Amino acid sequence: MESTSPKRSFPPPWSIEKTEDRYIVKDANGLDLAWIPYWDGLGQWTTTSKHLASDEARRIANAVARLPEFLMQRRGFYPRGGGHERWKPGRPYHVALEDSYVRAHWGEINALCKLNSIPFNATGEKIRDGGLWCVYEFTWQMDAILFWDRFEGRWLRGSEFHYPERPKDLPAMKPLKGWPKFDPRQAR
Repeated sequence: MESTSPKRSFPPPWSIEKTEDRYIVKDANGLDLAWIPYWDGLGQWTTTSKHLASDEARRIANAVARLPEFLMQRRGFYPRGGGHERWKPGRPYHVALEDSYVRAHWGEINALCKLNSIPFNATGEKIRDGGLWCVYEFTWQMDAILFWDRFEGRWLRGSEFHYPERPKDLPAMKPLKGWPKFDPRQAR
């Protein structure tokens, strides 16, 4: 059911304000968008309590405040828009990684994507262009951009590689602990 009233905008950046019993997420105009209450009783609550601890509430408030960043369309990172029969409108963003690189670092790529909740699916498409490239598809633009940036992939637009500039404010993926330092340029 859609509202008949005019759509409101909630301009970024969104900020977080802490009070004695809640975190409040506000838009750039100071409008309250979300309240995340917490209870820091002195050991009265167990881990099965129905209340959030202040640290849990803070993490949730931080995640809510980052929503505009993740939903914002980045310039230069366009959907593929066809170019291959495996392209689907539901997963419009495609990134290619060099096959030998994927084979050598599959465990780390898979672990990093799981840690950062980035679902990536191989399309099965292979591209020969100065090497053999495997194509991965994404539903969300930000997931595709983080994958592209971290693994130095190639962005696909149609059937051609596209080389957009890295956004200055791009967040970093959470690093894996206990894995050797990883440099994609050394793997090729």
